[in-house]
Amino acid sequence: MALLRQEVDPSEVGLDAKALDRLDQHVAHYVDEGRLPGFLVAVSRGGRVAHLTTHGRRDVAAGLPVEADTLYRIYSMTKPVTSVAALILIEEGRLRLDDPVADHLPAFADQRVYAGGSGKDLRTRPVEQPLLVRHLMTHTAGLTFAFYHCHPVDALYREAGLESAVLPGSDLAGTVEAYARLPLQFEPGTQWNYSVATNVLGRIIEVVSGQPLDEFLAERVFRPLGMPDAGFQVSGEQTGRLAELYGDTAGGIEPIPGLPLNGRPRFLSGSGGMVATAYDVHRFTELLRRRGELDGVRLLAPETVDLMTRNHLPGDVDLRAFGSRPAHDEPGNDGVGFGLGVSVVIDPDRTQAPSGLGTYGWSGVATTTFWIDPSRDVSVQFLTQLRPRKSLKLYPDLKRLVQEAVTD
Repeated sequence: MALLRQEVDPSEVGLDAKALDRLDQHVAHYVDEGRLPGFLVAVSRGGRVAHLTTHGRRDVAAGLPVEADTLYRIYSMTKPVTSVAALILIEEGRLRLDDPVADHLPAFADQRVYAGGSGKDLRTRPVEQPLLVRHLMTHTAGLTFAFYHCHPVDALYREAGLESAVLPGSDLAGTVEAYARLPLQFEPGTQWNYSVATNVLGRIIEVVSGQPLDEFLAERVFRPLGMPDAGFQVSGEQTGRLAELYGDTAGGIEPIPGLPLNGRPRFLSGSGGMVATAYDVHRFTELLRRRGELDGVRLLAPETVDLMTRNHLPGDVDLRAFGSRPAHDEPGNDGVGFGLGVSVVIDPDRTQAPSGLGTYGWSGVATTTFWIDPSRDVSVQFLTQLRPRKSLKLYPDLKRLVQEAVTD
């Protein structure tokens, strides 16, 4: 079994063990106060794991501890993985960033965009420029989520039955066709709106490769990188290692339904369908940190990873520049841009938490996150299973405490 293990003493790679202990103690308070079930945190420098802590329970009622081999629903941390898969096809010349989406998914031909009004009075017009693959990867496509409740197009998603981003009873192909029948919020490439775009990207991967998304990822990403537990379902052996998913209440936390993982899901979500262990996440982050190569296996050229982790927002602005929608108007978005499937720090002086220039990564709705700081050669992952009603504001503290541990 592949387990993430501490490989080196923190002092050997310029990290302060006492500062890392403070990090552990800070997050442990969340568990001790009943605000988190348990967690795993790993800090690596130069690719070597220098700090690894597990604390609390993966299943509170059963008294099962968080362990190194615990499986987590990583939700939106699936997006960078899907983006790497698309970049593999781009390097092979089978897909281009500037391909119109309609070239691969004809349902997106004759796309329309919001022009005003709401409800029965909502007006649309033809788009002035086509929706491109790069717009999907940068979330500048004009697509959205039904749960935002802040734009007339969001309401159309709810009316279409897309509250959870999947058409009930449908697969990825059918759901993406449902997206295509709805107008865009804005002209492609002009704004940023976190959305279902990576599901559309996942469907393009299926069409271009001729394989279901889960098979393509297993063959071209998971197996080459040695990510043995990563995937879209859990086996009988894995079931006992899967962490329970929790939601928060006024009185603490309680189990809530998660992704259906027993058996191959009908809907293969390129946006948020994956499960993984800390070892799997470490292997993936190492691929990115090493600019496309790991243990002699090269999936991407260095220049492609550089392109992926560069800000692609129009005007080279940060995420806060695009209004007050829920995914945008967060203090943590100051100084943070977006690349091809990952966020990217473009102005460290404006970020809420200490971050080096070019730091990139992404998070999942169940309070999982990873980031890589190339300026300090530090990689971090934090895994738990809590879908909070409001942000815990935990990530800024994690970043501050990690930065305080760097001694050189």
